[in-house]
Amino acid sequence: MRFVPSVIIICILLFCSIRAFGREQPWTGFGIESNVMMGRMIRHTPKFTGPISSHVYGVTLNLIKQTYGQRDWHTRRRFPAVGAGFIYLNYNNPQVYGAIFGAYPMIQIPLLHTGPFSWSFKAGMGVCYATRPYERLPRTNTTNVAIGGHWNNVSPFSTDIRWQVDQHWEVQAGVNFTHVSNAAFQQPNLGINTFGLHLGARYSPVSNAPVFSEKKPEKLPGRFLLQARGSVGFVEASTPDGPLCPVYMGALFVSKRYWSKNKVYAGVDYYNNRSKYAYLKSKDHFPGEEEKHCRQAAVFAGNEFLVGRVGLMFQLGYYVRQMAEQNERLYQKLGGNIYFIQKEKGPLKELFFSAILKTHMGTAELFEMGLGIGI
Repeated sequence: MRFVPSVIIICILLFCSIRAFGREQPWTGFGIESNVMMGRMIRHTPKFTGPISSHVYGVTLNLIKQTYGQRDWHTRRRFPAVGAGFIYLNYNNPQVYGAIFGAYPMIQIPLLHTGPFSWSFKAGMGVCYATRPYERLPRTNTTNVAIGGHWNNVSPFSTDIRWQVDQHWEVQAGVNFTHVSNAAFQQPNLGINTFGLHLGARYSPVSNAPVFSEKKPEKLPGRFLLQARGSVGFVEASTPDGPLCPVYMGALFVSKRYWSKNKVYAGVDYYNNRSKYAYLKSKDHFPGEEEKHCRQAAVFAGNEFLVGRVGLMFQLGYYVRQMAEQNERLYQKLGGNIYFIQKEKGPLKELFFSAILKTHMGTAELFEMGLGIGI
């Protein structure tokens, strides 16, 4: 199964989310939340030639724990909620797109709070199963040019206004965006983006308003680190059901911690795309120079939001060296780092595992997995 690495990653992230609940008073702040969603698909690229569903509907179920200061990062992040989410999304076109079933770790960050009302932002990244992907045989479905296989990444984002009715119930309404793609593990891979509205409620059996800690967290110095990351991704050749080829990536960058909870960073990316190499060889393009034309180099800048031993990263890059037949100049990355080592002193201050989705606007290019260090 080609998406097994992502299944492993989602299990690791779910475990980290559960660990973040804390061991003391485990049911304080715990809640079960459900949302009903209505929306539509977005034609995010002219290559998306399939039908666009104007009415998409779904439901989410979230197991959420409200942090209240058990750890320093809870206070630094203004007491976010963390947990695990499950999603069902029906594209309202059973013959072409079908539906997805997914699971993901999530974090809900408070943006504004006044009395019983609050405004929050929620983000997750996980894995989902698509019931009706592109397929030639045995169930022919060549109209779906967006999803090439059953197993995909799902990245839901939402923001909503919340009303705390009492210590057990909370209701919310807002807008949401969901991205689904397999990061080129299987072609075609344009991905499906949807946006819409949602309405839901959360029930907390003990209390949804724990007593927040007033303890001041330790202030961390705004240090600079020299960092490096090595990653690998796998993409299928441009023809559906083609060979799976590796893409090797190396990054060198400098990071600066600020406000004790974020890192801004900038550096260079370098890619060696073996799928492009195989394509150039098969087409007899640039004979004898295929290696030179299957590589990319870029400069980038980004920001990482630290939540304990997990970092949520967003990055923007610009290609200074393009592969053959490449038109894009800009790319984006979003993903997470899981830190095995976080030290203030010593030669090795950080050691982390990365899971990153690389995209060109709304179209995913690949999914990277790798290791990084900070010195």
